[in-house]
Amino acid sequence: MTDVIASTNFLDYFDTVPTSPIIGAINSTFSGGAVFGSLMGGFTMDRFGRKKTIQIGALIAAVGGILQCAAVNLAMLLVGRIISGWAIGLMSMSIPVYQAECAAPKIRGLIVGLTQQMIGVGFIVSTWIGYGAHHAPSDSSYAALQWRFPLSFQVLPALLLLIGLIWLPESPRWLIEVDRDDEGLKVLRKLHYDGTNDDWVQSEYNEIRATISAEKAITVPGWLIMFKVPQWRKRLFLGTLIQVFTQFTGINVIGYYQTIMYDALGITGGRNVLVAGIYNCVGPITNLIFIFFILDRVGRKKPLIFGAVGITLALICEAAINSQNPNGTRTGLSIAGVFFIFLVSVIFSLSFGPISWVYMSEIMPMQIRGRGTAFATGIGNWLVSTFFAQVSPIALGNITWKYYFVFVAFNILVTIPTIFFWFKETNQKSLEEIDLLFGERALGTLPQDLEKQDVEDALRRESVANEKGVGVNHTEMHVDPEKTK
Repeated sequence: MTDVIASTNFLDYFDTVPTSPIIGAINSTFSGGAVFGSLMGGFTMDRFGRKKTIQIGALIAAVGGILQCAAVNLAMLLVGRIISGWAIGLMSMSIPVYQAECAAPKIRGLIVGLTQQMIGVGFIVSTWIGYGAHHAPSDSSYAALQWRFPLSFQVLPALLLLIGLIWLPESPRWLIEVDRDDEGLKVLRKLHYDGTNDDWVQSEYNEIRATISAEKAITVPGWLIMFKVPQWRKRLFLGTLIQVFTQFTGINVIGYYQTIMYDALGITGGRNVLVAGIYNCVGPITNLIFIFFILDRVGRKKPLIFGAVGITLALICEAAINSQNPNGTRTGLSIAGVFFIFLVSVIFSLSFGPISWVYMSEIMPMQIRGRGTAFATGIGNWLVSTFFAQVSPIALGNITWKYYFVFVAFNILVTIPTIFFWFKETNQKSLEEIDLLFGERALGTLPQDLEKQDVEDALRRESVANEKGVGVNHTEMHVDPEKTK
C-alpha cells in the first residue's frame, strides 16, 4: 500500500489524499482483519494442525487480493483489505509456530528468522512492482495499472504457498499431541536424522511425548487456562509484549507512510517512490546477514536491548532534523532525514524484526502454543498496528515530527526496562528445555532431568493405563532423588 497510496490515479479514483482518514481506514481495516485472523488461528491450529491452518490462510489471502484489485468502490476495497488482513493474521501467528516446532534448537533462530526475511522479500517485490506500475501514465487508459496491478500480484504468492505446502510435513509436535505418535516420529527422523544421530532423534521424540503427556494431565481445553496458570500467564504476557514492543519501534508506521515522511523532507514525485523502493531493500539484506551469522550466536535479549536503544536514538535524530527543515528545502538535512529513516530499518532488522517471531513462538508451552501465539499476535501485534495505521496519517499531517516522540517515550519508559529486567534468554535450548526457564517442567509433573530410562518407564506406564482405560498418575514420573544420586 506504500506505493498504491502514492498513485495519483488511486487517489483520484477514491477521491482522497495521502493524509486523510480514508487512507488510514484502508490500512487499519487490514490490521483489524488480522486481529481476528490471528485469534482464529488459536482454534484451527489445535484442531486442524499447523499445516492446514497456513493453507487456509493462503486461500483466504487469494480471495482478498482478488477483491482489492477488482474494487469498483471504497466499500469493496475495504472488504478486500479486511479479508486479506484476516489471512495475514492467521498466517503470521501459525507460520512461526510451524517453523519453531520443526527446527532443531541450534538453528531455530535462523529458521524462524526466515519469517521476517521473507516478509522483507515480499516488501522488495511489492515495492519494485509498485514502482514500475507507478510509471503508467496518469492521463491514459492504463492509469489504473498504477494500483490495480500491484494489488493483483499478491494473489500469486498466496497460491504458491497454498500448493507448495502439499509437499511439506506437518509439525511433529502437533502430530504427537493428537496421538499420531508414529507419524510424529517419522517426521522427526525426516527433518533431523543425518545417518548418525538416531539416539538424539529418539531422545527428542521421548522428551516431546512425555512433556505433552504430562501437560495434558493437568490442563483443560479453552482459553482461560492461559491466564489462570501463573507460569503460562507469564509466558503469554512476554510473548504479547514482544509483539507490542515491535509495533512501538514505529517500523510499520514507516512501512505504510514513508512516502508521507519523504514528502515532509521535500522528496516528491517519482523520487519519493524510488527512495521507498530502496528503503524496502535495506531491511531484508540486513536481516539476512543477522539470521545467518549472528542471531543464534548472540541470543535474543541483547539484540532486543540494542534495538530498542538504537531505534530510540534514531527517531530522536529524525525528529530533530525535521524540526529544523519544516519545508524540506535544506537538501543536506533532507538527506540526513532519509538516512535516519533507513537506519531505523537496519536496527530493526538486527533486533525486533526476526527476534519478535522467534521469541514469541519458542517461549509458549506446547499446550497453549496455538492459542497463546494467536493471542500474542492478534492483540500484541495486529490490534496495536490497527491503531497506528488509523491515526498515523492524521498525526503526520497535523503534528508532523512531534509524532516520533510517542515511540521515543514508550521505548524509554517501558520497552527497555521491561526487556532488561523481565525477559529470559532462550538461545540454543529445546522447546522443552525452555520450560525450565519459567519453572518446573510441565508444572512439576515431569522432572527437570529426563533420563532416558525414566521417560521410557513413564511412557510405558501411560500406555498400559490407556489400554486398561484408566488414568495415569503423572506425578509418578518424577525421578527419585536418591536414585538419581
